[in-house]
Amino acid sequence: MKLHWSPRSPFVRKVMVAAHELGLADRIRTVRTVVAMIKPARELLPENPLGKIPTLVLEDGTILYDSLVIIEYLDSLAGGGRLIPSSGMARFTELRRHALANGFLDMLILWRNERDKPQPLPALLDAFALKTDAVLAALEAEIGAIAQGPTGIAQITLAIAGDYMDFRFPDLGWRARCPRLDAWQREFADRASMRANAIVDA
Repeated sequence: MKLHWSPRSPFVRKVMVAAHELGLADRIRTVRTVVAMIKPARELLPENPLGKIPTLVLEDGTILYDSLVIIEYLDSLAGGGRLIPSSGMARFTELRRHALANGFLDMLILWRNERDKPQPLPALLDAFALKTDAVLAALEAEIGAIAQGPTGIAQITLAIAGDYMDFRFPDLGWRARCPRLDAWQREFADRASMRANAIVDA
C-alpha cells in the first residue's frame, strides 16, 4: 500500500500511529507529498481530487482518503473492531469522541493559517480562541472516561492533538489549564506507536 505522507501532518500521523497499533505499518510505503492551501499538489490530484493527505492507494489501485476512512479500512484488515468498535453504542461513543478530537485538529490548522496571515482577522482569531477554550474544557471533563476505554481512534487523535498544540501553539498553555488531560496525554505519547511517528519539523 502507498500512503501520501508528510512528517508534519497530524492526519497522516493518525494513520501511521493506527497502522503501528494494528501491526500493519510494515505494509505501508510512504511517499512524501507536500500540500498547501494555496499551492495544490498537482501530482496528487489524479488520486485525490481534494488534494489532501493522507491518501492511501491499495495494491489493486483502489484509492481511499480521509484519515477515518483509511483507519477503518486498516482496522478491518486487522480483523475489525480493534480501534473502532464494530457496533452498538460503544461505536457511536468512539466516533463522537473522535469527531471532537478530529474537529479540534481541523480548527487548530485553520487557526494557524489565519494567525500566520500578514493581516489576520482579529474577530476570527478570537473565535478560534473561544472554541479552543470550550474544547479543552470538554476534554478535561471527559478524559477520565476516555482513558478507561481501550486504545482506539479517539485516543490516538486526542493524543496527536496534544502534540500538535505543543508544536504549533507553544504559548497556548493548555497543559497547565488541563492537568488531567496533560497527564493522560504524556503517558499515551510515550507509546511505541506514537514515538515511531513523532512530528518532524522538516
